[in-house]
Amino acid sequence: MQELRYLSGVASLELNRDKCAGCGMCTVVCPHRVFEFREGKAEAVDRDACMECGACALNCPTGAISVSPGVGCAQAIIKGWLTGGPANCDCGDGCC
Repeated sequence: MQELRYLSGVASLELNRDKCAGCGMCTVVCPHRVFEFREGKAEAVDRDACMECGACALNCPTGAISVSPGVGCAQAIIKGWLTGGPANCDCGDGCC
C-alpha cells in the first residue's frame, strides 16, 4: 500500500517467523495489509505501512508478533492529521 506511508524504518513491529503457527490472523486483522501468507507462515512485507495499532499482536495466538501500539512516529502523524496540529512523537530524534 504505497499510498499509506508515515516515516520509513520507525515502526516498532517485529515478527518472529519461527514462532508463527500459520493461522493467518495477522493477514485478516491488519488494516494496512502489512502481512502476507507465504510458505505456510506470515511475513511482514510492508513494515513501513504499519500504523502500530496492535491488532496483529493481540490476535496472534503464539506471540510471534510484537508491536508497541499507540507509540512512535506513526501515532504522532495520525494525531497531527486528526487535530490539525504538527506531528510530534517526543522521541528526541528530531524525526517529527
